[in-house]
Amino acid sequence: MSAGEIPGYRAGVGIMLINEHGRIFVGRRADMPDMPAWQMPQGGIDPGERPRSAALRELKEEIGTDKAEILAESRKWRCYDIPAEIARRLWGGRYRGQRQKWFLMRFVGTDADINLATPHPEFNAWRWVEPDDLPRLIVPFKRPLYLDVLAEFRRHCRGRPPV
Repeated sequence: MSAGEIPGYRAGVGIMLINEHGRIFVGRRADMPDMPAWQMPQGGIDPGERPRSAALRELKEEIGTDKAEILAESRKWRCYDIPAEIARRLWGGRYRGQRQKWFLMRFVGTDADINLATPHPEFNAWRWVEPDDLPRLIVPFKRPLYLDVLAEFRRHCRGRPPV
């Protein structure tokens, strides 16, 4: 097994992208019309790919730009389980969740550089949110992971910590 892989978990990366005001990018998943499923960009690590490269590639694939600089990398890999019905649809039941390395990135482009009309659109809307608003926007099964990531990268964001 390579770094970041454990049985039952898909190896991936997540990106906390912040703008010059310390707000965080979130996109609304295009494949979940029944619920407002907002999330930060994330995706799988290709065979032989390093997490840092995967993070930059995923950013470009999901929001149409890689105009960002990496500020920090999470100290550890973080796991989350997904509901079984979603796992069956996404990965044919091969994985029960994801194990991710997270990266904090500063957006160095303009909002006009963000283009969700990518070859394989993941999001159908996006916005910058205050750190305090992030946890309530996220689907419940990802919330603990997001709280951990937010706590680790909090000093780079504005506002007060969530309670």
